[in-house]
Amino acid sequence: MAETVDGKKDEADYKRLHSFPLIRHTDMPEEMRVETMELCVTACEKFATNNESAAKMIKESMDKKFGSSWHVVIGEGFGFEITHEMKNLLYMFFGGGLAVCVWKCS
Repeated sequence: MAETVDGKKDEADYKRLHSFPLIRHTDMPEEMRVETMELCVTACEKFATNNESAAKMIKESMDKKFGSSWHVVIGEGFGFEITHEMKNLLYMFFGGGLAVCVWKCS
């Protein structure tokens, strides 16, 4: 029983430590990076159990704000190789293992 309580405490500590966004790679200008990061955090918190809806929200917002042809991938345990426009890529982690990749290509 004590192991279960300790395990839950460790998991809660892990989630609290990793509840901030961690940018893995970006080439976006500062203002765009901050706006995109905040949008990703908002979408992932709003749709915590539905990555597809979060990705749709991010894509539609980016298309409106910065022009069309934005793409979004959200999930855990994936690899990718993409071609993107310069200064239009953000790859970040949020909430521990949830990765978000946002890029523009035309």
